[in-house]
Amino acid sequence: MLGFKLSKDDMKKIGSAVKKAESKTSGEIATAMIKESYNYAIYELMFAVIIGFVYFVVMMFFAGSVEQLLQGKFWDYSVNYLIMFYGFSTFIIITIFYFIGNISSIDRLIVPKKIRLQKVQERATRYFMESGVYNTKDRTGILIFISIMERRVELLADSGINEKILVEKWQNIVDNIIKGIKQKEIAVHLAESINECGNLLAEHFPIQTDDKNELTDDIEILEK
Repeated sequence: MLGFKLSKDDMKKIGSAVKKAESKTSGEIATAMIKESYNYAIYELMFAVIIGFVYFVVMMFFAGSVEQLLQGKFWDYSVNYLIMFYGFSTFIIITIFYFIGNISSIDRLIVPKKIRLQKVQERATRYFMESGVYNTKDRTGILIFISIMERRVELLADSGINEKILVEKWQNIVDNIIKGIKQKEIAVHLAESINECGNLLAEHFPIQTDDKNELTDDIEILEK
């Protein structure tokens, strides 16, 4: 999955945490996880091209030595061989560093933080609408959206909740999940945070006698 895999026990633990949290509140809690919230290929390509350009410029200082080497290898040497060497080797460098740029730790270095934040927010908002979290009976749904590569967590609450609970109240919950991402202990930290969400929701939205489970308790693993 996503850099590290959730086991069946992890999935069960998260689902059970949601079920337990919702047993004391009329609020609805949805969870979702994705490897990365956007295809950052343009940034990875720019990174690779820049490295390729630097390589090309540096190698120009060794053109004489490279030409001598090629002359020793090919009896029918012409300047075209030198041009081909520079073109082909630069292409290889760009290709190698494009794939290196796909490594999560490198991606976090080459993609601007502002862009990463924006893309996670956009993807979380999209899933908030797609999953129906926005459309619960009393508008009391919340979404915990985890994006692994960016190490970002978005906690989106519907209008019914935002009227009574300040956004700042959720920050400790978000920080705990991010800690779990970094320590590769998502299931433990997410279960703890879901429980905290349940406690916070129960203060303002206690369970009702006619309460129905409107959203799935299971965490959704998104492909894109």
